Amino acid sequence: MDLIGIIDKLKDTRDLTNEEWEALLDTEDEEALSYLSSCARQVREKIYGKAVYIRGLIEFTNYCKNGCYYCGINCKNTNAERYRLSDEQILACVREGYELGFRTFVLQGGEDPYYTDDKIVSLVRAIKQMHPDCAVTLSIGEKSEESYRAFFEAGADRYLLRHETASPDHYRKLHPENLSWENRMNCLKTLRGIGYQVGCGMMVGSPYQTTEDIISDLRFIKEFHPDMCGIGPFIPHKDTIFKDEPAGTLEMTLKLLSIIRLLVPDVLLPATTALGTIDPMGREKGMQYGANVVMPNLSPVMVRGKYALYDGKICLDSESAECIKCLSARVASVGYEIVVDRGDHKNA
Repeated sequence: MDLIGIIDKLKDTRDLTNEEWEALLDTEDEEALSYLSSCARQVREKIYGKAVYIRGLIEFTNYCKNGCYYCGINCKNTNAERYRLSDEQILACVREGYELGFRTFVLQGGEDPYYTDDKIVSLVRAIKQMHPDCAVTLSIGEKSEESYRAFFEAGADRYLLRHETASPDHYRKLHPENLSWENRMNCLKTLRGIGYQVGCGMMVGSPYQTTEDIISDLRFIKEFHPDMCGIGPFIPHKDTIFKDEPAGTLEMTLKLLSIIRLLVPDVLLPATTALGTIDPMGREKGMQYGANVVMPNLSPVMVRGKYALYDGKICLDSESAECIKCLSARVASVGYEIVVDRGDHKNA
C-alpha cells in the first residue's frame, strides 16, 4: 500500500478507511514516518509558528476516590503517601510561576472529595484576582454539570479530561464497575456546551489496547475536535494490577502525535512528561512530530514524587526556575521557542 499517498490523503481529507488506518499505524517504514512528521511540522508551523506554549502544572492533591486499574494514586493503593496542598501553597506556586513567565496554570489532582465545589471556586477566583491576564485550567476528573458551570463562572478557562479510550469494551478493562464510559463521554460534551476550551486524550499502548481501539480514538478525536489533546505512553506503576504490563512505545506515541496534528490541525498538542520519561529526548522528539505545548511541574519539590501516576517520572528534584531554564534550552535545540503567552486555542 502506498503510505505516502495515505499520508497525503490524511492531510487533505482528514479521513482514512480502516485498511488505510491499519497500514499507517502498523508501518515502521522510515521514509513514510519521516514524511508524516514533516507534514505535521508544516501544519503546526503554519498555524502556530515556532512558538511553544508552557503550562504551569500544580498537582495539588493525590487523594482519589476512584480505583482505575492503571493509576498509581488509585484509592486501592495503600502504599501511596497521600498529600494535599493548602490554598497558600497553591497560590505560592502560581506567584512563582508568573514570575518565571507562565500565563497558564493547570490545577491537577485526583478526584478528591475534600475539594468541594466551593473550595475549587475559591481557588480559581483567587488565581484570577492575582493574575487576571492568566488562564486557569482544571484537570480534576468527572463532575456534575452544576459543578463544571460553577468553576467556569468563577473564571476557569479550560478543562482537561482524557477520554482514555473511545471503545466501551476497552474502557471496561481499565476501570472498575462503578465508573462509566458513557459518563466520561457525557462530561466532555457538557464541558464543551458550557464554553470551556476542552482537552481530551488517551494512553498509548495501554493494556488490552488494539489497533481497532486506536482507530476508534482517532475517529473520536476528529469528530470531537478538541482544543487540546493530551496523549502519552502508558507506563506501568509497581502498585497496580498492570505492574508487569509493557509500556507504550516512543515510536507509536510520536506517530500518533503527527496523525492527530493532521486530523485536527489547530489542536494544542503537548509533548508530555510521560514521553520524556520513556526517552531522554522524548519531549524534543514530540515537538518534531507536531507538538507545541509543554507542561513543566510547578508543584513543591517535596510532593512531586508522591503524585506518581506511573513509575520513573522525570523532573522530580528540579526547582521550577531551573526546570524552565533547562526546558527552554531543550526546546531551542530543535528549533522552537518558549513564549510568554496564555497560548489559547486559535478559535478561543
